[in-house]
Amino acid sequence: MGIPWDDVVVIQHGKDDNDPTMVTVNCPDKAGLGCDLCRITLEFGLHITRADISTDGRWCYNIFWVIPNPSSVKVDWERLKNRLLSACPSCLFSYHLNLQPTTPLPPLVYLLKVWCVDQKGLLHDITEILCNLQLLIQKVKVMPTPDGRALDLFFITDGMELFHTKQRRDYVCEYLNDALGESCISSELQLAGPEYGHPQGFSSLPPSFAEELFTSELSGKKVSMHPLSQDMTTLKKPTIVVDDSLSPSHTLLQIQCVDQKGLCYDIMRISKDSDIQVAYGRFSSSVKGFRTIDLFLQQRDGKKITEPEIQKSLCSSLKEEMLHPLRVIIVNRGPDTELLVANPVELCGRGRPRVFYDVTSALKGMGVFIFSAEVVRHSTQERQWEVYRFLLDESRDFPLTSSKARSQIVDKVRRTLMGW
Repeated sequence: MGIPWDDVVVIQHGKDDNDPTMVTVNCPDKAGLGCDLCRITLEFGLHITRADISTDGRWCYNIFWVIPNPSSVKVDWERLKNRLLSACPSCLFSYHLNLQPTTPLPPLVYLLKVWCVDQKGLLHDITEILCNLQLLIQKVKVMPTPDGRALDLFFITDGMELFHTKQRRDYVCEYLNDALGESCISSELQLAGPEYGHPQGFSSLPPSFAEELFTSELSGKKVSMHPLSQDMTTLKKPTIVVDDSLSPSHTLLQIQCVDQKGLCYDIMRISKDSDIQVAYGRFSSSVKGFRTIDLFLQQRDGKKITEPEIQKSLCSSLKEEMLHPLRVIIVNRGPDTELLVANPVELCGRGRPRVFYDVTSALKGMGVFIFSAEVVRHSTQERQWEVYRFLLDESRDFPLTSSKARSQIVDKVRRTLMGW
């Protein structure tokens, strides 16, 4: 029997424009579904102000109260509903026949070539257009030319999964050309060759840069040349209490931390990658910038998390993500100045949504010119990272030889990424 497909995802808007929109997802459960749903809301530029998540291991019922982030592009609610539906297992086959859902094939990567007149902020303008079109950026390569033009290469996948149709590919190029106007010389979209099956190459960061970028804030090492500003450091003091006595079958985690962009996604991602099931979770609304979160957890075998080492590892990972989910530094690369931004990669290989959008937005707002940009992967002993590398150009407002200007750039980018 199941439930009507239209009732799997229900979106109800608030009475007033400032009221949050309630998104309800009611469907069969699968491993990591909560993480996938939170990720999709983040991709659409939405901030989860409150959430209730529950599952019995077979069926789940999730409610998210969301609002657009201030710097977000316009939200297409119908597309959001379709994306959330695509993440849900089939109601009939998964639940009534108890079949394991098949692992979907990774989407094909396409190469978008954009010839344009090089100018400040244009890279972010193109990124915003791609976000409006529900295109996901996998890698970027910006190549300016001496004659004042630039060739921007975007390796992208289609959130609507329609790139196999000529109509969708033509629409993307036409929309891009119309939106950019005279700034766009030409654009071309094609399937990336087999050599780009894994478009994000691996970086070869100098050891000193890697140490500063990837050293854990919890390790006690003071390696960062751009520490958190004092007001941010004061706010970022997460606390986690583990309670095994309240429930006979679940371990309770009580978390208090500062509110920030993508917080629900980060917590659910760690649970997914740690193979921990959130049987019930309540993410309370922000009070004076802080969130209280209650998670009733089980291991995949249905047992409580009683082993001290597993509890310690889980709490350490959660604290690290709430303290320092994204890394931002500025370094010298020969005569050039490079901004490095890093975020952890999910075990399934997906990076964090909207990082490129937020960084280019922050730099455009400050009037900082991006000479070139690329996205690569970097592996440490603990995990894989996605690293965004931006070569910055000198400007009168932000002379890159000034330590004050560098700190201002790092602080602005951090705040934009964290939604502060």
